[in-house]
Amino acid sequence: MTVFQTSAAAAVLVAAMSMPAAAEQRTAPSILDFISLWLQSEYQLGRPSAPPDIVAMSSADLIARRYGDGADAGPTGIMALYDAEAGAILVSEGWTGGTVAEISIIVHEMVHHLQREAGTVFACPAERERLAYRAQDDWLKLFGQDLHGAFGIDPALILVATVCTH
Repeated sequence: MTVFQTSAAAAVLVAAMSMPAAAEQRTAPSILDFISLWLQSEYQLGRPSAPPDIVAMSSADLIARRYGDGADAGPTGIMALYDAEAGAILVSEGWTGGTVAEISIIVHEMVHHLQREAGTVFACPAERERLAYRAQDDWLKLFGQDLHGAFGIDPALILVATVCTH
């Protein structure tokens, strides 16, 4: 038995991951449509008025956007960010969307897109990460994975990353 046979939802999501994203296929559901429906069903998040763009950029540009210019020698490991102003998910150039773990990154960032669209207010930026990490981990679990195994992110790190420090 494969991991994908353990859940009907997982089978639908795997099928969606293989759908082409070409312009002529715009009428077909995309992986973003399936992720949106899943997030709506699991976490009562609304449907987006429009899907976010997915924009590839260098790791250095992602780090600069997250930590500011001059931080290129500092933190590493940023695979994606959500740009609320542009309504876009920014992914590192190496992201292909070809694995469950890579799609889970989009799940995480899609939570932020839906939070923005709903006008959700948080006490601090870190607080908005709580649901995003939970959804990402739940998505991975559909496929027999988790945040720790896929990315080395453990519950203690999530706790620290989602607590307001002011």
